[in-house]
Amino acid sequence: MSSTEGRVRVAVLISGAGSNMAALIDACQAADALYEVVLVVSNDPEAGGLAVARSKGVATVAIDHKPFGKDRAAHEADIQAELEAASVEVIALAGYMRLLTPFLVNRWEGRMLNIHPSLLPKYPGLDTHARALEAGDAEAGCTVHLVTEGVDEGPILDQQAVPIVAGDTPRTLAQRVLTAEHGLYPRALASFCARIRNL
Repeated sequence: MSSTEGRVRVAVLISGAGSNMAALIDACQAADALYEVVLVVSNDPEAGGLAVARSKGVATVAIDHKPFGKDRAAHEADIQAELEAASVEVIALAGYMRLLTPFLVNRWEGRMLNIHPSLLPKYPGLDTHARALEAGDAEAGCTVHLVTEGVDEGPILDQQAVPIVAGDTPRTLAQRVLTAEHGLYPRALASFCARIRNL
């Protein structure tokens, strides 16, 4: 990779395979990339995405949420310490499957992004593809938005529509939306980083 001086330092939070995380890392390999993924954090030490990130040369840390019980803020305090140690400027949630508390959300207000598999404000929360099919929608898609205390309620940064075709199931639709996510998220993150750098 060429010099990363001046790039926005991004941490990606994951809970699983991390395919969106991998797309973000791959995109920042470009010589003119506006951000650099400097850390990948998971709440699950067994998350497959951790090995993927390491294979791409990105530092990783696993902070298992289980020992913290119901004390989500204490778990997030340990995450915050890792973010500070890595001089992170922006957080990208990529399949992070825990609801964040005000402890972390408020500290990163305006600097934490998430990708959601629907065209928000339609279908916040879970089962988005089944809900779109049940409603008879002509299209589904994905949204990158800023994270606020409300679930999937933050300001929308960018969206990508995906047509629903005859015979679609939640599984087939999810696969096509995920492919769209891999293009949308790096683009939206780059645009966001350009804005905060006033480029």
